[in-house]
Amino acid sequence: MKLFRCTVCGYVYEGETAPEKCPKCNMGADKFEEVSAEDSEKIYRSDRTNAIHMEVITLAEKIIKLSQEGIEDNLDPKCLAAFTQAKNEAWVIKQRCKTELAGHMKLGKY
Repeated sequence: MKLFRCTVCGYVYEGETAPEKCPKCNMGADKFEEVSAEDSEKIYRSDRTNAIHMEVITLAEKIIKLSQEGIEDNLDPKCLAAFTQAKNEAWVIKQRCKTELAGHMKLGKY
């Protein structure tokens, strides 16, 4: 299988030949170019890394939600501080992963 990238919208298609039209922007096959072997390898290798980032983002969102529950319970000042810190740290982790994903997309590794 080969990879083809739409030169209009950046959509990446996997197949023996470019599609008749782009599934994203509906442009014709003439707007696709074959992705180099080196770039194809980066795209395939990034699949797992991107999935890991998405899983970390999901876990961070769960930590944020649980921490908010603890904040709202407000049992005592030490618990409140711990939950607040966990919520803030999870937010940073989530944003860091989102930034990495954006970087992968900018570099065509998606």
